[in-house]
Amino acid sequence: MVTQHSLAVGGIRLAYRLWGPPDAPPLVLLHALGESATDWEVVVPALARSRRVYALDLRGHGRSDWPGEYSLELMQTDVLRFLNALGLGPVDLIGHSMGGIVAYLLAENCPQRVSRLVLEDVSTPRPRERTTPTRPDGTLTFDWEMVLAVRRQIDVPDPGWLERLGRITAKTLVLAGGPRSHVPQDGVAELARRIPGGRLVTVPVGHLIHQAAPEAFTEAVSAFLEEQ
Repeated sequence: MVTQHSLAVGGIRLAYRLWGPPDAPPLVLLHALGESATDWEVVVPALARSRRVYALDLRGHGRSDWPGEYSLELMQTDVLRFLNALGLGPVDLIGHSMGGIVAYLLAENCPQRVSRLVLEDVSTPRPRERTTPTRPDGTLTFDWEMVLAVRRQIDVPDPGWLERLGRITAKTLVLAGGPRSHVPQDGVAELARRIPGGRLVTVPVGHLIHQAAPEAFTEAVSAFLEEQ
């Protein structure tokens, strides 16, 4: 059964959802840009059979605070403070798209805190053509200022992100969405190569692998998490 919680860390409140046996190994889920913890609901029942699953709303998203100050590094710090506050670690960590960037930043900077890492359709951090996103109409479930700040960083990433991929010690599975994804797949493959021991698996359903092919996603992830 899912329960909704929140926790104050570093001056902001983070909302999170919780599933699974209390004594099971911890698994932390980090969503994509503009999403929230609810985005994982289709795959959590399978993952929570053997894991205590924590799905966060990252800052500026969903029920977490929208403090007006945003960066991917701040999101990474929030996640680390979240783990510290709950006494979690090392953990298994899954990140989709933007959440995958936050996940590999944590695995780079605090390698001892991440046992296994799953990156869902995440590209290597290289500069790309800058674009100006258009704000959707209506009420948003995320802070638009956060979108603008994060997109700037993704367009022109810190060179250190790429340099530090070699520091990751977690066993790593990189899931690629194949030709139907808008994310350059050569960049996803490069990410798997640059992470020591990284493994690439393609599920050719596009960027939203866990939504479009939940059974294939959970099968690949569960097998990876259970490997000795």
